[in-house]
Amino acid sequence: MKYGTGVALVLMAGVLWSVQGLLIRQIDVAGTWTVLFWRSLGMIPVLLTFIAARSGGRVIGPIRSVGMVGVLGGLGLVLAFSGAIYALQATTVAMAVFLFSASPFFSAVLGRVFLGESVRGTTWGAIALAVVGIGLMVREGFALGAMAGNIAALISALGFSLFTLALRWGKLADMIPAVALGGMFSMVAGAAIALATGQMLVPPVSDILYAVGMGAISLVGGMVLYTLGSRVIPAAELTLFSLIEVMLAPIWVWLLMGETTGAGTLWGGAVLMVAVMINALSGLRLRRMMPAQV
Repeated sequence: MKYGTGVALVLMAGVLWSVQGLLIRQIDVAGTWTVLFWRSLGMIPVLLTFIAARSGGRVIGPIRSVGMVGVLGGLGLVLAFSGAIYALQATTVAMAVFLFSASPFFSAVLGRVFLGESVRGTTWGAIALAVVGIGLMVREGFALGAMAGNIAALISALGFSLFTLALRWGKLADMIPAVALGGMFSMVAGAAIALATGQMLVPPVSDILYAVGMGAISLVGGMVLYTLGSRVIPAAELTLFSLIEVMLAPIWVWLLMGETTGAGTLWGGAVLMVAVMINALSGLRLRRMMPAQV
């Protein structure tokens, strides 16, 4: 695969991911756990088909091969998926997606604490800057009564970080089987908690279609494109290209639904985006310098 093709696939993935907030806004009745159940139900067939296509028709073997690492990563995705759905329902799309982008910084800190991975000085500086941006957004969320949505967004970012940490701990090169486990766990958790809390498990057909489409097309479709494109793109560049999701998500709901956000969210999000870009560009520069040092 050529580099340009990989870039196009990753950018298309970001576009698909960016419409999730818009799709969530179309759901009228279903609660967080009901949406989690149906979105996960939409994810699983697509993931299993992709796994089978890459492994000569085998599905069980690749999923079993991820072992306990995949199970732990899948449990992290339950937090990530449920937190994201609740955040998108409880606060503005802009605030939610900006806070989601803090995940790489959680991953850096957790990797240092649990795996003993070194953290570059630039990354520590970017983390400090990210904390400032998060603080600005959380303060506005508190003032607007959307604190629960802010917390859920940060829990989602933490869940993705736990998923990443599990993959690094187990040195898994292929994340898709672990994502399939996360979809299965999320479907079970969504059904169980929805029933336990009195949420209807079978909402109107329109809600089901939006949730299933969000899982099968927006979330997993983007993940498949991202996985394919990532084979020819350095990790730091992937981080930069994936920011298209963060930039587009608020635009869709503004253009199509008139949803706006506060100045605190925009300023905080801008600071957080600068932190992400500084960290990614630093990583890219370090990677380009490494061959010259060998």
